[in-house]
Amino acid sequence: MTPTPGSASSVSVPHQWINATTGRIAPERFSWLQAVVWAQEDQTYQNTCGHGPQHIGDTTLAVAVELARFNPCRPGIETLARRLNRSVRTIKYHLGILRDTGLLAYRIKGTRVSGIGNLASEYVWTIPQAFDAALHLVTRTSDRLIRMVIGIKDAGRNRIKRLACTVQQLLRKRRPRRTLRPNHNSRTTRCTPMRGSSESLSTAGPTSLPPESKLETGEASPPTRGKTRTRRVLNTTGRRFQLARELIEQTEWLNRCSVPRIAWIVRAVADAGWTSTDVRAWLHLRGESRHIRRPSGFLATVLHNAENVLDTPAKRADAVAHWRASLEVARRERIQSVRHHAERFDDVWQQPASPAVRRMVDAALTAAPPVVSYDADQDVLPAVSGVGELSAAEVEAIRDEARARLMAGDTGPISAAIASLGREIACDLYGHDLVLRGLQLMSATRSPLLSLGT
Repeated sequence: MTPTPGSASSVSVPHQWINATTGRIAPERFSWLQAVVWAQEDQTYQNTCGHGPQHIGDTTLAVAVELARFNPCRPGIETLARRLNRSVRTIKYHLGILRDTGLLAYRIKGTRVSGIGNLASEYVWTIPQAFDAALHLVTRTSDRLIRMVIGIKDAGRNRIKRLACTVQQLLRKRRPRRTLRPNHNSRTTRCTPMRGSSESLSTAGPTSLPPESKLETGEASPPTRGKTRTRRVLNTTGRRFQLARELIEQTEWLNRCSVPRIAWIVRAVADAGWTSTDVRAWLHLRGESRHIRRPSGFLATVLHNAENVLDTPAKRADAVAHWRASLEVARRERIQSVRHHAERFDDVWQQPASPAVRRMVDAALTAAPPVVSYDADQDVLPAVSGVGELSAAEVEAIRDEARARLMAGDTGPISAAIASLGREIACDLYGHDLVLRGLQLMSATRSPLLSLGT
């Protein structure tokens, strides 16, 4: 397809973050891959660096297909390079192409945390506004997706069908395997002899025409063609493995399980015609657990006798409807909670509500630096006092308040505690996981998007 004049565009670095993007969040991976294929056809990428790939090619599509397999989209560059048999620099180039085209946005940028190591970047699949305009899509604002599609005009229906067919071919395409070297010990004849000369005879043999009698009667055999491949129908074992793979991809706590083990566990529901959506709805009805030590054993326990309880498609449809309704209610509650915290806390850091923490912060800010005595003979420094004077209820209240502030994007309490009391006491006060999350957010917000006030 000929590129549209003036269609090339490049997203600036400040707009490559999810809170500043001009596009919309893709609802699922299929729609996002349609936007990637569209960007390749229209050549929307414009290289301004002078080095690296000059356009969106097959390698970019291969990287996008691998990114679509991660949910959440938090791949490691070394992992992508190993799966695609490419170099790390090539993977970085094509990730930059997807960000510059507006197809990827940072949620958290990878960084290095002292004492922990490297943290991978987390991306969000985004669809630029130019795609909606080119496909004649009708959108409206959405709390979860920034904008959501509510319709399409007749002018874009044929093209979106072609994009869907291309995406299906990409998803069905397997990774290329290593090519085998030709076997020189084979007894088959060669078109060109290994030590042949111009005097050697051709192994193709003489070419003869069919007799005219067969041509007159139409009995000449047509040229042989390759057999058309028919779509393979899955048997019982294939359906079990298909259901197991879908559950591992869609369920977070099953992502490290082996496919054969999960296929053996779900054999009863797979034979009964269950889908992955039906299984997830059943897990919701039975009650999901936050702490699962052995995912395969937990799944086997929950699915015991499930095919006899929801034995009809109508019952399974009711369970799926109830599950989706509960997801919608939980989503609205999260949005309402985020709005409540955004209205309650502003950008300026506020003192904690707990009187005990306020006393500790005021004492740390106003007190003079202590004079530390050092004994050269013993070579021992005095120990730093902790937070043992607080009760368990006060510590829990302090952590709940800091966790609520982190949900609104405010790392003020944790950063103030680390700066004034030290990281060790801050970990005792807020907990190691909460301090780690605060450090991760603080490192992620070191971007040109934020302006720090005094």
